[in-house]
Amino acid sequence: MAEMAKKWPVAVNAVAGLALAGFIGWQFIGSGSGSMEETAPLAEAPAAESEAAPDVPVPATKAEGAVGVDGERIANADSEPGNWLAHGRTYNEQRFSPLDQINDGNIGELSLAWSLDTDTTRGLEATPIVVDGTMYLSLNWGITIAVDAKTGEELWRFDPEVPGEWGRYGCCDVVNRGVAVWKGRVYTASFDGRLFALDAKDGSVVWEVNTVPGPPYTITGAPRVFNDKVVIGNGGGEYGVRGYITAYDTETGEQAWRFYTVPGDPSLPVENPELEAAIPTWKGGEWWKVGGGGTAWDSMVFEPETNTLYVGTGNGSPWTREIRSPGGGDNLYLSSILALDADTGRMKWHYQTTPGDNWDYTATQPLMLADIEIEGETRKVIMQAPKNGFFYVLDRTNGELISAEPFSTVTWASHVDLETGRPVETGEGEYGDRTAFVLPSANGAHNWHPMAFSPETGLVYIPTQDIAGIYSLSEQWKEKGEFTQKKNWWNTGIDWTDYIDAINALPEIPMEKGYLKAWDPATGEVKWQAEYPAPLNGGVLATAGNLVFQGTADGYFHAFKADTGERVWSQRIQTGIVAAPVTYMVDGEQYVSVLAGWGGVNIVSGDARTSAAAKFGNDGRLLTFKIGGGEELPELAMLDQSIPEWPALTASEETVRKGEIGYATYCMLCHGALAISPGVTPDLRRMGETTREHFQDIVRGGILSDNGMASFADHLSEEDVEAIKAYIQKRALEDRARQQPVN
Repeated sequence: MAEMAKKWPVAVNAVAGLALAGFIGWQFIGSGSGSMEETAPLAEAPAAESEAAPDVPVPATKAEGAVGVDGERIANADSEPGNWLAHGRTYNEQRFSPLDQINDGNIGELSLAWSLDTDTTRGLEATPIVVDGTMYLSLNWGITIAVDAKTGEELWRFDPEVPGEWGRYGCCDVVNRGVAVWKGRVYTASFDGRLFALDAKDGSVVWEVNTVPGPPYTITGAPRVFNDKVVIGNGGGEYGVRGYITAYDTETGEQAWRFYTVPGDPSLPVENPELEAAIPTWKGGEWWKVGGGGTAWDSMVFEPETNTLYVGTGNGSPWTREIRSPGGGDNLYLSSILALDADTGRMKWHYQTTPGDNWDYTATQPLMLADIEIEGETRKVIMQAPKNGFFYVLDRTNGELISAEPFSTVTWASHVDLETGRPVETGEGEYGDRTAFVLPSANGAHNWHPMAFSPETGLVYIPTQDIAGIYSLSEQWKEKGEFTQKKNWWNTGIDWTDYIDAINALPEIPMEKGYLKAWDPATGEVKWQAEYPAPLNGGVLATAGNLVFQGTADGYFHAFKADTGERVWSQRIQTGIVAAPVTYMVDGEQYVSVLAGWGGVNIVSGDARTSAAAKFGNDGRLLTFKIGGGEELPELAMLDQSIPEWPALTASEETVRKGEIGYATYCMLCHGALAISPGVTPDLRRMGETTREHFQDIVRGGILSDNGMASFADHLSEEDVEAIKAYIQKRALEDRARQQPVN
């Protein structure tokens, strides 16, 4: 076994009073809904029904641009390219802008016009909406702001005051991907599952509705609006929830329809005929007791012409199909693309990208609509690059598979059979009786980070990565054929002991790579690619200026020629970027804007060797550029990455081993593999003496729950916590020794 002192975090996924809390909170966990210094009070339990907010006087602002936004205006968004009216700019969500004032000829003159500090230190994933000079966007927890798109002045801010301890229920940070605007209102969802209609003028609450039954459900996705309905999904598949999508009336907040993505308890009446058809695909298990999964936590696309809502669904719960459905079966409608009637929620067709998913290969990745020429015929298609590594082109009128070619390294399947539409598994992904290294990992060959399509080049620009996943079946299931569900915690069916032993057995942790790939959906080929030193980089924007923009994990913002891939511009940001940029025009000038703040899935699987967050911190900023902007970002100082002195380790090897497993099971998901944080949340090896003294109060007592560090007393005993602390101490001593000069 290789020495732990040589280890670095693996980029794989398997995945005291108030005064004291204020003193130690900064070095233990990121803040909750509010700044680290001033944490918001706990909110009351979400309302069970929609309710009007009390009349509270709010100062008038400039934010009035959303008043005229409706379905006709979004459907004709190309007639006003200076705005960014919907999540992907238009209903087809291609993330292509016809603006070309900024182009490959003058891109060298692009510079910062303004920046806005967001007062956040966690991942920022939102796509801003820009309407007539006003920008609307969400931050962590569902905090929502309006900004003057020309000057960067913040016009109003809405805080849903999510209880900080709800952060425990997020698999991948307390992020939010954006808002929607419609007829003078801004629709936004909070991390704890509430949906809000805000007055676009001042951010006051018009109505709110609780969309979930309670924890461990979360919402991180952006709502979509059409036909006077606002639609939202939810997350929590790892925790054992049952996924669904819900449509609400935009005026009143009343529920219009709900579509469950997986069947519930078969002894109860089914909610719709589609679920009746799905039940036979779940065999031999009791999936409903652990939720089943299938959460629709990100992608949704509306097509006005056919009145169809396309939705991508998530992984099963647990991940492993052997526990979830031991009798086999495809497990509909996991990892699927669903075409739903937008008025009723009834299903028109479905296509499952990964039948009987075994690796967390979600199909929640961005969907986009396009009309493209394939073999001499113009086809109406829907396209997706899901986690499983194959790029899918489907006929969106009926769900027929047109093509599915690998866009990244794939070992679990050799190809997708075009006759059956099913992947042909190689057997290399099976882990029933062994620990398997599989490509892609649960991070996916492509995750949620938005891709873009340029109708001018005919290419799709995809943020991709090659990351190996480590999978091993639960020891309890292998030995006893039983699975004990952990309430309000991860239930993947993966054995964390085998996971960490596999990491420890590696001679060194490989440096993972990220890529921006220009993919031809008509031929199934990569036309060009740019390589990055780290995976899990930002979303993409394509423009008529023959440009593609993308931010990166190591703190840069790049522009490439869309046709050739030549990099023509870079800005050193010093803050990691995962969000997708947008572009818009105000008073005749084109701007490009992006949120900088690294996080999301990177909180679990980022790499401290390459992440800007580990080097410079992760203070969030909204950055906006234009030709001749003339502003400069302040240079950030390198963080002190030294490890403080710890006392000599007195715990036994048995205790440390117990703590290693406990850390991997309960702590690694936020604080990094091998106790090395990628930079989004504090590195526990660097705990100060006061924090160490109150480790029990933090982990079991919950004194930092307002800051997002909930109590784990329901899963960890005092003895467990001491063992975890001993493991962290061992890692701190090893890495401190490695950092010291050698004579």
